[in-house]
Parts: sequence; structure tokens; C-alpha cells
Amino acid sequence: MDTLLTINSIAAIIVAAYAVFTFVYLIKTRISFIKLGKQSTGISIKTQLRSTLKQVFGQRKLLRDRKSGMIHLVLFYGFILVQFGAIDVIWKGFNPESKLPLGSFYPVFSFSQEVVALIILLAVYAAFHRRYVEKLERLKRNFKAALVLLFIAALLLSSLIANGALLAYHQEIHASAPVASLISMLLQNGGETLSISVFYLFWWIHLISLLSFLIYIPQSKHAHLIAAPINLLLQKPQPKLAAIDLTDETAESYGVGVIEDFEQKQLVDLYACVECGRCTSVCPASITGKVLSPMTLITKMRDHLTHKGAALTSKQPWVPSVFFQQTTGNQLAIAGIGSFHEELIGDVITEEELWACTTCRNCEDQCPVGNEHVDKIIDMRRYLTLTEGKVDAQAQRAMQNIERQHNPWGINRKERTKWIEQLSVPVPTVSENPQFEYLFWVGSMGSYDTRSQKVVEAVMRLLHHAGVNFAILGNEELNSGDTARRLGNELLFQELATQNIELFQQYDVKKIITIDPHAFHIFKNEYSDFGLEVAIIHHTELLAELLQTGLLSPQFPLDEKITYHDSCYLGRYNNVYEAPRMILQSIPNVTLVEMERNRENAMCCGAGGGLMWMEESVGKRVNLERVEQALDVTPTIIGSGCPYCLTMITDGINSKEASVKSYDVAELLAKAVFGEK
Repeated sequence: MDTLLTINSIAAIIVAAYAVFTFVYLIKTRISFIKLGKQSTGISIKTQLRSTLKQVFGQRKLLRDRKSGMIHLVLFYGFILVQFGAIDVIWKGFNPESKLPLGSFYPVFSFSQEVVALIILLAVYAAFHRRYVEKLERLKRNFKAALVLLFIAALLLSSLIANGALLAYHQEIHASAPVASLISMLLQNGGETLSISVFYLFWWIHLISLLSFLIYIPQSKHAHLIAAPINLLLQKPQPKLAAIDLTDETAESYGVGVIEDFEQKQLVDLYACVECGRCTSVCPASITGKVLSPMTLITKMRDHLTHKGAALTSKQPWVPSVFFQQTTGNQLAIAGIGSFHEELIGDVITEEELWACTTCRNCEDQCPVGNEHVDKIIDMRRYLTLTEGKVDAQAQRAMQNIERQHNPWGINRKERTKWIEQLSVPVPTVSENPQFEYLFWVGSMGSYDTRSQKVVEAVMRLLHHAGVNFAILGNEELNSGDTARRLGNELLFQELATQNIELFQQYDVKKIITIDPHAFHIFKNEYSDFGLEVAIIHHTELLAELLQTGLLSPQFPLDEKITYHDSCYLGRYNNVYEAPRMILQSIPNVTLVEMERNRENAMCCGAGGGLMWMEESVGKRVNLERVEQALDVTPTIIGSGCPYCLTMITDGINSKEASVKSYDVAELLAKAVFGEK
């Protein structure tokens, strides 16, 4: 017996050493692949520490889906707890006559381990049922998706059976181990030889399952166990695009055309992905039949990085792998062997995928591991636009018009203030009112779009009524550059940003108010990289403040049932949710109803990311899908706080021939303040 124990122990140590060494090796390869990227910028670990702890240990985003969140919560904490039981089982394999030296606490430990094991097995069944019986659309249903459930089940069942067999070997049963004791009772009549044989059979199953899982982790989506906390810690506190240094004369290209052009933080994203599909399930492009799937985008780039990283670093796995396998369109049969001929844009990610994104960031908001999809898409758009010159014809026309006339339609820039002629209130320019408190940024939509001009008029009337001192730039106003930047034209954006900042400084601008959430975001969060330091206020924020201070008072009731559509750039990008709702709730007789998808999970109208100027030719129109969601709550009015959203919602209502109206919240407030129908 002693000889067999010695041989068993030596074999176990060799196998464990191999597994641990392989695990470390695989982790090192992933680190070397990530290091192929550029040094990351704009990272503040200190500001993200608290959020990371909440996400990792509180599972906050996962719990948005209660059922899946609870299953994951049980598996997460349960798996941590049963590792102590695994140590106990392995300990007994080296000496069946001993156990963990926990003294009088051992019975409590034993009982708690069995309870936790049974709870986890129930969670494993629930996860299996959710994926393969309920067939939740966002979840993959292949062997690799089920493998981790098989690993966990094997670990727990083998532990229970091994403990039961050992009790049978000792002719024991214990109230502190009810499951193991039941197994012991079934085996005791078979004698010591059968009991010890069953013990070591399942002891090895337990050990091999544990070590196989260890090797599997770095090669699968379960790399998120390591990468996700790091990813959350490195996450940007505010969603904003990084600026490109266009003065670098050594640069051979701009944007990201090869995987190594991404920053290292962006590459950590790829290994953090858990393939839960939450991003794709809320993506407006995916929902409406476009080719873009944010999850697939990440996993395809992850596989590409691993394949190319293996080739570039000559780190060729020398262990059986479930991950390195032949890829369609790739000249490699196994990563790192042979020549590498797989292009990031074209072979891995198609141009159609890149141009389908509305940059709404719903994918990022839903992601439990902090992945940032949008900046990667924009970086690849930058490469197509600046380096390859491959841009959709409609998008190219819009950018050319912005460059020449400072508006996407190409209307003469001298007509920018033509709308003022029809207003009933005075609109001073900065030169006429140099002591202004607020610069009113009208924007291209407010200046040239007749529907948006009504919103501008409503806001200005309310500001005059409240005694707010403001002025506009008039024909000096340029374009904010948001459209150009989201379409990848960083050169045009930076030119506009520089000119705008010089203009703001010339007139000593301290505060800017705008009806455009896109301009609001880019001024507030992205112009700061170029030196802008002014307060940026969305019109709903200022109107809400004027209501709170009593400078505006809605006296006239509106007998309307209103649902409010959250703009992506106002809501998810800048967390402005309460101000527009507060405005609507201040109006007498208004009933505010929420769509199923509201606030941080509100669906995009379809106009973001420069897609306002591109026609949808594939699948269902995004704005139509959003209007249908609004109609589900039977409103009489669909409210918004963005001229782009207002346009898209209005078009969707017209397409549906619905007897519903659409207004900006400022227009509704003006009706209540001035008593107009």
C-alpha cells in the first residue's frame, strides 16, 4: 500500500507540475500578445478601483438579467468556496488516513462544502437549462460553451464520490457529510479494496478535471477570470475617443489597420470577453438585421490576435489546445506555424460591420467585463478613411460639405442665420452682446433643419422669459466636428476643434448651451484634449434648473401621455437622465410612461456615428424599431432631447402612419409656459 501511495503521489505531482507550468506558459503567451500593442494612455487605476470592486464582487451588471446574474453569482462565489474542499480531497489522496487539520471545525467545514457543492450543481443545471433548453438567443450552444459546465460538474461529483468512498473504506458515516455518507453506505458492503479503488478513481478524475480546467482557462472565454478584473481596473472613467497625433511625420498610416496598432488596454478587452452575448442582444445594428455583432467582433479579433501573436512571437503551444485551430481564410493550420496572411480589415472584420455601428455604446454599458467596442470600431474607421480612403459615398459627401460649408448638406454657410428672420424674439450675436453669460451653440441641425429650428425657437423663448443672458456666434459658427470624428476623419475634426476653440477664446466664452447632445459630448469630453476649458450645458439641464429656481413656471396643462426617448450621447455618454424627465413631470396633466428600454438601456434612434447621413440598405431601419418600442406603451407624444433623435423618431412615426406626435421636451415646456397648442 505504501509503495502504491508513493507512486500515486509522484504521478500526481508530475501531472500537477505539468499543468501549472503549462498554465503559466499560456498566460505568458497572452501577455506577450497583448504587449504587441501600443502603450495605453488616459488610464486612471485609482478612479476605477471602487467601480471595479463593485463589478467583480457585486456582479452589478450581471444582475441586470436577474436569472443569469443569480446563476453566475452562485457559480462565482461557490467555485471560490469549493476550492477549499478540493484541497481537502487532494490532501486525502496523498494520505487516506488524514484530512485537513481543522480540528473541531472540520465537521462544519465538511457540511458547508457539501451544501455549497449541491447549490453549485443546481446552478450548473440552471445554466445548462438556460442555454440548451430555454435557448436564450444571445448564448452560444456549442461544445466549448458547455465544457466549463462539464468541468464544474465533474469536479463536484468526483469530490462527493471520492469522499463517500473514503468513508466507506474507513467504515464510517457522518452527519456532517450526508451526501458522502449516503455514498459510503452504498459501497461499504463491497469491502476495502472496492472502496479505496473507487476513491482513487474519482480522486484522479477530480485532479485531472481541476488541472484540465486550469489549462483550459487561458485558451477560452474563461480567460475573463484573469483578464476581466484587470480590464475593469483599466477602463476609461469617461467614454471618449483618443486623439491621433497628426503631426507625427514618421507615421506610415493613421488609425488601426493591423491588430498591433491597438493600444494594449484595447487588446486586454479581447481576452476579457466572456461571450455572454449581452452586447449583441442590445445592439441596434444586430437587432435590425445588420452584420455587426459586438460580441463576434471582439471574439474574431481575439482569435486573430492569438493566431498572429503566436506567429510574430514564435510562441507555439506544445500542449493539446482547444483554441488553436484552423481559421477560415487563414493560411495557418495551427497558430504560429507557417506564414501569416490574415488581414484585420477584410479577412477578420468586414467594412460592412464597421459602418453598421451607430456608436451608441449600449454594448459597452451592458458588458459585465468593461469591454469598449466603439473606440476599436472608430480606430478602424480612421484607418479606412485617412489611410485607405475607403468611405461610403454618402458619408464622404457629408464630410466634404462640412469641410467646405461647415454643414453636412452643403448649404451656403452664409445662410446659417437665415432662420432668425422668422423668430418672434431677439437673438443677439456675440458681437452685439459681448457681456453674454451663455454662448448658445445652435449647431448645423438647429441652423439648417426646419424641424430643429422650432426647437431652437422654443428654447430661446424660454431663455428670454427666464431672463437668461445669451448670445450666438451667428455666421461665425462652424461645425462641432462630431460627424467627421465618428466617421473616422480625425484630420477634419481636429481642424474644426482648433478653429472652434480659437473662436471661443476670442469671445471669452465661459459657458456653452446646446440642443445637440453630440456637440454637448464632444465639447464637454473630447475638446478638452485640445485645450477647451468651459462649462458645457445641455438645454434640458438649463431648463430643469430654471424650473427648480422658479424662473420658469408651466401654468397651462397638457393632457398628454408622453414617453421619453433617451439620446445615447446625452444618456449613456453623459448620464443625463433626470433633467428631461423632470421637465415633463413639471407640466400639469402630463402622464409620463417609460418604454421597456429606457435610460441606460434605451435603444439608439439610428442616427449616431455619422449614420444620420448614410442610408440604411440592410435589414430593418433602426428608427422604425425604436418607434415600435415607443408605440408599445401607447403614448400620444414621443418626447426627445436631441434634434437627430427628433428627426429619426418623426420619420419612424410617419413610416408607421401612427397617430402619435413627436416633440422636443423644450417645445412641450414652451406650450405649458406660454399656453400654446
